[in-house]
Amino acid sequence: MQRLSGLDASFLYLETPTQVLHVCGLLTLDGATMPGGYDFERFKEKLAERVQLIPAFRRKLHNPLWNLTHPVWVEDEDFDLEAHVHRIGVPAPGDRRELAELCAHIAGQRLDRAQPLWQLYVIEGLADGGIAVLLKMHHASVDGVSGASLITYLAGLEPDAAPPEIARDERHNGGVPGRRALLGEGLTSFAKRPVEVAKLLPDLLGLVPKWLGKALQGKGMPVPFTAPRTSFNGTITAHRSVAYTSLDLDEVKRIKNAFGVTVNDVVLAVVSGALRRFLRDRGELPEDPLVATVPVSVHERTERDHGSNKVSAFFASLPTHLEDPAARVFMLAESNRRSKDHHHDIDADMLQDWAQFSAATMFGLAVRAYSALRLAERHPVVHNLVVSNVPGPQMPLYLLGCRITGLYPLGPVFHGAGLNVTVLSNAGRVDVGLLGARELTGELWPLADHFPDALGELLKATP
Repeated sequence: MQRLSGLDASFLYLETPTQVLHVCGLLTLDGATMPGGYDFERFKEKLAERVQLIPAFRRKLHNPLWNLTHPVWVEDEDFDLEAHVHRIGVPAPGDRRELAELCAHIAGQRLDRAQPLWQLYVIEGLADGGIAVLLKMHHASVDGVSGASLITYLAGLEPDAAPPEIARDERHNGGVPGRRALLGEGLTSFAKRPVEVAKLLPDLLGLVPKWLGKALQGKGMPVPFTAPRTSFNGTITAHRSVAYTSLDLDEVKRIKNAFGVTVNDVVLAVVSGALRRFLRDRGELPEDPLVATVPVSVHERTERDHGSNKVSAFFASLPTHLEDPAARVFMLAESNRRSKDHHHDIDADMLQDWAQFSAATMFGLAVRAYSALRLAERHPVVHNLVVSNVPGPQMPLYLLGCRITGLYPLGPVFHGAGLNVTVLSNAGRVDVGLLGARELTGELWPLADHFPDALGELLKATP
């Protein structure tokens, strides 16, 4: 029986019609590299071949009334690829704006929980003659690292690459568990909870004063609820705005080496520079630095082998208030060092362990009340936005025969933080995906176009 972890399930419980919690990947492709030339039917045949090998694409939720804890994944015995793969055309003239608007519309729609939680849209009619694919998967089934891994399962190093080698006994999900087994495991889990809480509580009680002490003394990451308010810190709707851009990884590394910092420091400096210009143009640049939530993979640190999401997070101070780009890099390097040390005070499995106690009804009612009462506008800002940096493929990949020319990740937004910036390294490029709550952020192309400018000013400032 493959049960969702509490962290996986929390993405289901916190989802509403306006706060949709799936992740998307926009891939631009060169169809000319497909052996014999691009053909949708052959593209779909290659996809079907791989989907039959990869169980993550054929699992669906099973959550009957007598299930007393988190849902389980089961094999969809009636799986129909036609319900998940869609062929659509981008409106003329097929430029980046039309593509982004189409993706924004798709990104704002919820996935059907009666089906495996993913959709793939093949988008034709682009002005440059290429095609695009928008892959949408629920956050309950993937995090950034596992999502990128699934894309590599669909791709290969050559246009005619063979399907991935997956052992026969690993190609299928479990079947629907019997009522007695499901109820029995749920009762057992329920009975163990007081003991599990008692085991976790001492570590939490010991950590909180230490963690808060560092934060309040300025020796760690920023304190939540201290972020300056911006226009994208409010209650979100289901309407989305999307934009994307790409940077040269060698230029990022040149800045890294010149300043003696990390690639992540440079990425956050570029994000800070772009946001500074964006907010200044809107007449709302705060005097204080923005605060970003930065998800962190704990795949290599965790001792838990259960669940799809193996993440933690820390708060990062983005020096949008500093005009000098070099000063922004140095401030980020120091603040990131403190934040990471502060974050490592927290056990890699703490978030996953406490998430096991998440409750569907309580979470669902809380987030709906939070939205209806527009509480995001009534309390101090927790954080301004989410910024993710996901490691991607370091060599060119071919998706079902088509060379991937761009891989733009699009993460979710939340009430109170209506902007998500996700960065992914991709074969010598740094691809940046921007997704926002449209009523709060407006069009995001001005922000996307500031990224090359922000990188350029850092190159000019290199020692």
